[in-house]
Amino acid sequence: MTPTLGDPMSGEPAVSHQVGLDPGASLPLWLRVLRQAENFLLIIPLTAMMLLPVIEILLRSLFKTGISGSSTIVQHLTLIVGMFGGAIAAREGRLLALSPAQTLLKGKVKTAAQIFSSGFAAAISFFLCLASVRYVEEVRPLGKILVYGIPVWVIQLVLPFGFGLVALRLVWRASEKWGGRLLTLGLGVVVLSLVHLASGSPERWMIPALVALALATLLGAPVFTALGGAALILFWANGLPVESVPLKHYSLTTNDMLPSIPIFTLAGYFLAEGGASKRLVRVFQALVGQFRGGPAIVTALVCAFFTSFTGASGVTILALGGVLMPVLLAARYSERNALGLLTGAGSLGMLFPPCLPLILYAIVANNSAHADLTIKQMFLGGIGPGILLVILTAWWGIRRGPKDAAARATFTWREAGAALWAAKWEMLIPVVAIVSLFSVPTTVEAAAVTATYALLVATVIHRDLRPFKDLPRVITECGLLVGGVLLILGVALGFTHYLVDAQIPGQLVQWSTTTIKSKWLFLLGMNVVLILIGGLVEIYAAIVVVVPLLVPIGVAFGLDPVHLGIIFLANMELGFLAPPVGLNLLLSSYRFNKPMIEVTRAVLPMLLVLLIGVLLITYFPPLTTFLPNLFK
Repeated sequence: MTPTLGDPMSGEPAVSHQVGLDPGASLPLWLRVLRQAENFLLIIPLTAMMLLPVIEILLRSLFKTGISGSSTIVQHLTLIVGMFGGAIAAREGRLLALSPAQTLLKGKVKTAAQIFSSGFAAAISFFLCLASVRYVEEVRPLGKILVYGIPVWVIQLVLPFGFGLVALRLVWRASEKWGGRLLTLGLGVVVLSLVHLASGSPERWMIPALVALALATLLGAPVFTALGGAALILFWANGLPVESVPLKHYSLTTNDMLPSIPIFTLAGYFLAEGGASKRLVRVFQALVGQFRGGPAIVTALVCAFFTSFTGASGVTILALGGVLMPVLLAARYSERNALGLLTGAGSLGMLFPPCLPLILYAIVANNSAHADLTIKQMFLGGIGPGILLVILTAWWGIRRGPKDAAARATFTWREAGAALWAAKWEMLIPVVAIVSLFSVPTTVEAAAVTATYALLVATVIHRDLRPFKDLPRVITECGLLVGGVLLILGVALGFTHYLVDAQIPGQLVQWSTTTIKSKWLFLLGMNVVLILIGGLVEIYAAIVVVVPLLVPIGVAFGLDPVHLGIIFLANMELGFLAPPVGLNLLLSSYRFNKPMIEVTRAVLPMLLVLLIGVLLITYFPPLTTFLPNLFK
């Protein structure tokens, strides 16, 4: 199960010329003003997260000083962005859901499913709100100061406020009619009442509660309520404090490396929302268009470039689909081959720096499984495998392309030079990112430098984005995506915390090492399981939940931690294409207005080609470990 295509879409970022924030033109003036004010509560901290590290670098370089507590401020701005972004995602109906039920069901059945799943999800969000209130009450007497005399608990109030706002909006969006909303609210009240009545013997109610949660999830409840609900039920049923869930949410979102995720995402949005896609397609078309399969090579290269910065294959398919599909069809690719190539290439780039899953994997592996792993090691480890997958994709596209020279573009030095000159600033963005990563002290500062450069390219140099008209929309879109993801990550860490407390990783290690004697057999089984997980579970949730279970087993079998991480992410990338409901299949079906079965048939050959690449990554470790060892 993968994120559903909600209203208008869920989970993946929207591109302005296709889908975006509902401008609310039909709403009353006071409500439109309120929505804009809420957007600015997201825009201001996200912008500050980008600019503060850059100012810190400049002050350090010019005056040998800095901003007191700037890193702490940026970390807590991440918490604020996460909660306000999640609330806006709920407002726009764009929270990630695990089930496609809302797109498959029709009529009264769909309405009933929406009411049940939303009511249950709203109840869980309210419980998370109450748990957050208790957590803040426990922290307040400690008197901890954040910076400049501001108590920590004041900032932590955003937790109950955010979860409470999400709960209200889940009720509101359950139906367009007041009757449906009242039914949803009534169901939420019933769930709350049942929990109160069962508080005397919660262990007896654990299984029924988990079954009801699973049903709500299958009917379309958001991912964060599935994971957060499971954590709350397990803590509650075992007599453990439910405050552990908001505690873990707070600890993850204020992790010193986590701000790099929203900041790098912002850099990707500045690229995607401007005219960079057309300029980059022109460059690669001018350089390789004259070769057989040139448009396929262009598709693989441009998709890898975009996904490496956005961290989401959805923004690549949505932003580039309308540009690349006509190019492929004009080069006499069949519609099926063009569809398969674009769908398969959408997730290329996930192994290239500075892609977000690489960062998150390093954070989770270190925090939860105590792996000796750095973000730079993951970045270096992903380069070789990433290049391999791009080459295999291009090779498949070359084989499927027309063989006659008449279908190819003509190479001219004039066009190549003109295209390179027009896109010179975009072509420098990977250089800026990589040089920053190895020249400034932290990944967060490198992300801020990259995002600021992308902002200047989009607003000052090319003027693709107008500062007062386009930038607020683009930054809000980015914050909406980040907020939806951080909601999942925070509550998922609470669920992982329960698994660790229950010693599940240790039991899995013991079972694996006594049952499976061969490291290579373990790797094969891991590939099968991870591909299935990648096709069923959203990648960020999979990282937070699965990695703490997987890393101890990998260590027991003597696997290099970087190699294990790249194997994991390569399988997740393949899971985007796994039928019946891989994320890229859903997004491609939506973007190109094709039935799911048609998209699935088109992508199967690409799936098999990339499977070969994943097996090579798995069974040939030097492909991954060479660069990390070289720069150790």
